[in-house]
Amino acid sequence: MTATSRAGDRGRDGSRVRRFSPAERWIHRTTALLLGVCVLSAGCLYLPELAELVGRRALVVTVHEWSGILTPLPALLGLASRAFRADLTRLNRFGPHDRRWLRAALRRDHRRQERPAGKFNAGQKLYAGYIAGAVMVMAGTGLLMWFTDLAPLVWRTSATFVHDWLALAIGIVLLGHIGKAFADPEARRGMRTGRVERAWAAREHPLWRTDEDTADGHRDAGHDTGDHEHRIR
Repeated sequence: MTATSRAGDRGRDGSRVRRFSPAERWIHRTTALLLGVCVLSAGCLYLPELAELVGRRALVVTVHEWSGILTPLPALLGLASRAFRADLTRLNRFGPHDRRWLRAALRRDHRRQERPAGKFNAGQKLYAGYIAGAVMVMAGTGLLMWFTDLAPLVWRTSATFVHDWLALAIGIVLLGHIGKAFADPEARRGMRTGRVERAWAAREHPLWRTDEDTADGHRDAGHDTGDHEHRIR
């Protein structure tokens, strides 16, 4: 590699900031894969056209059951990662700037100054909380449907009702999430490579303290993991 190319690499790296660690990207990918398999197998079980196309209903049922049970596993294993725990703390904090972001979103106000955000905006925080809760409810109701001796008939009937309608709601929310991802190539790059352009971070997440996430070590889990009103330098 020439001196010129090395200098160019340093320049490009300097314009990017670290957003996600390798562990976080692994958690996202494996969770997405398991949830995708779960949703697709559910479609094959409930939609006659897909059921006829795929066939082998018993196998599809087994795939659906195990993909559903395993979906929470990547996040549970990910708790060993300091970076993942730090981001969970960020996702679980809802501050005044998040409420301001939501009010602007409800008004369809797209002015950036009206949508302040830390590392995660209010929409991302609500999505993460919804998916986490929905996956646990789906696992619980699924177990009641899988092991029929666990509960009386009325419980299993209620579990089936909740499971089916919540599955539809999850599918709609996932489509919205995928649509948002395709509309923002830099956000996708951040999940794919772990780094994003500094200019994008300053524009989309102006309250994010990127200095906590730029080091390749464990600084992204720093002493204070909250979203501070500290503009990106």
